[in-house]
Amino acid sequence: MAESKSIISFLTVCCFILPTLLFAAIEEEPHKEEFNEELLLKPLPDRKVLAHFHFDSKAFSSSSNGGYHLHLFPKAIYQLVHKFHIKEMELSFTQGRWNYERWGGFDPVSSSNAKPPGVELWAVFDAPPSQVDALWKNLTHTLSGLFCASINFLESSTTYSAPDWGFRASSGNLRYGSLPREAVCTENLTPWLKLLPCRDKAGLAELMDRPSIYRGFYHSQRLHLVSSGFGSDRVDSKIELEQTLTVVLQPTTLRWAKSYTPGSGMQPNWSISTVFGRKINKKCVLAKSSNLYLQLDRGLVSELKNKGTDSDSATAESSITNPLFELSSTPQKVIREVDNLKDEESSILYMFDIDKFADAKPFDLAFSWKLPVVWTCSKAPLLANRFLMGSGNERGAIVISLKSVGHRPSLVGTGASEDRCKLHINVFQVVPWYVKVYYHTLRIYIDGQVQSAANVTRKMRVSPSEDKVSSGVLELALTLPCSMKSAALSLDFDKGFLHIDEYPPDANQGFDIPSALISFPDFHSSLNFAEDSSVSPILSRLQKRSPALAYTEVLLVPLTTPDFSMPYNVITITCTVFALYFGSLLNVLRRRADEEERLLEERGKYIITCLLSGITNM
Repeated sequence: MAESKSIISFLTVCCFILPTLLFAAIEEEPHKEEFNEELLLKPLPDRKVLAHFHFDSKAFSSSSNGGYHLHLFPKAIYQLVHKFHIKEMELSFTQGRWNYERWGGFDPVSSSNAKPPGVELWAVFDAPPSQVDALWKNLTHTLSGLFCASINFLESSTTYSAPDWGFRASSGNLRYGSLPREAVCTENLTPWLKLLPCRDKAGLAELMDRPSIYRGFYHSQRLHLVSSGFGSDRVDSKIELEQTLTVVLQPTTLRWAKSYTPGSGMQPNWSISTVFGRKINKKCVLAKSSNLYLQLDRGLVSELKNKGTDSDSATAESSITNPLFELSSTPQKVIREVDNLKDEESSILYMFDIDKFADAKPFDLAFSWKLPVVWTCSKAPLLANRFLMGSGNERGAIVISLKSVGHRPSLVGTGASEDRCKLHINVFQVVPWYVKVYYHTLRIYIDGQVQSAANVTRKMRVSPSEDKVSSGVLELALTLPCSMKSAALSLDFDKGFLHIDEYPPDANQGFDIPSALISFPDFHSSLNFAEDSSVSPILSRLQKRSPALAYTEVLLVPLTTPDFSMPYNVITITCTVFALYFGSLLNVLRRRADEEERLLEERGKYIITCLLSGITNM
């Protein structure tokens, strides 16, 4: 009996006490892993709503064992960093095109999350330059299997490039590629959601109803990865994963649709349930913070002031109603932008803690308008568009059009301190090898007048394409006068010929030229808040200074395509001719004349005999 009691005591210690001590030891390790989920909602001027989901995962190295032991951070992403020596990487799947004129282009959300249609991938490797291309090819294959997409097509040297300074500053280990025609569907969203600790079963990701998400006017899911201290045993080394989903939806209720008249300026009333078709039931229990933010843009705050509402009263935590709109719930905190320009109103953020609202019942924030309101979002200094010129299947021209939106010189940063009437822009363009661009034909027009390239160009880097080997890359830094109304860049090109095996199945649709990137290095989009941004990843992201970016349209170039039905026609007629020829030849060679005559004589005699016998019987 004594031995059995001792065994039971030992098992009790092993099963209950030791796991408790181990769990306590794990909890004592500070900054092991961290996960935050946040959602930013913002009404747009054209009766739409912007929803920006932001999920932030961090994994810190452990000083006790010198490595990463993952519980929340996705292991697949850690293996990418470890195997392919990734210093920074970004992957985006986008459906639709961001409307820079209506939805804005000079704010942190549009600068970071307005992406070109299709798939865009870029990565910076912490490896010797001789190994970067091999790591890039292996990375594309791994991401292709991880996200159920055709990212492996970027392995070919004809589909990716190595930018120097036009895309972003790098140390020579940057690779960039895009697939404009890649379709985005739920097969890409499901693996993306599996990287979250709670997936879409709890928390803010529960709002991602597939029909609601994909019926939007714009949809972009992004994955941004940053690793610091890779390959070292420093205590401050970490891996940070940022997952964002940006959608633009139009909440249309039956009551608003009946009362709406074009030109009235009346905005639709909306709520979380009418936008996404679901409510927030509870936060993800593994999340450190779960917050919802409602942002009022600077233009909307200015209109609020013009309607007779004091913007200071709108920022009071006890105020959820004013003459312009009404909120269904009282926010925990109201955050106002500080250090803004004197001639602009400051944007306002209403913060709602999901953990406090979703305890009793599902949280459904409602936003109701009381008066018609018209406002505009902050735009980039120039609106960029791109189109093709020319006709026929031999040659053409690519034109990038830049239209001024009336920017103010006071917005220009330190880069233009010597001459405040100069606007600096960078152009980054990748052209496939079958579009043979003549870069010496570059022409720059300002207000319809041709300008000398030497007077406008600050810096230029050209990497000509090589047939079936590499794409052409243009990196151009321009200095334009602030007083201009429009500008245009033109490049002539010839259309190449492809081998029949190089044509895609839908060759008659045309061939894509990826979007060009227009960046404004002197214009930094950021929002400054008095709140501590370290407690909120999305606030930290909004306060980060980043240059304003704008992507142009994807161009569709028709090339000379062969008649793919001709091989079938040739094979058919050839087989018919051979069948007739050889059939007739074999018939002649195998025929026996004497034998046929004998058979005919015997048949004739048989017929005559039958006739005679019939007559005799009569």
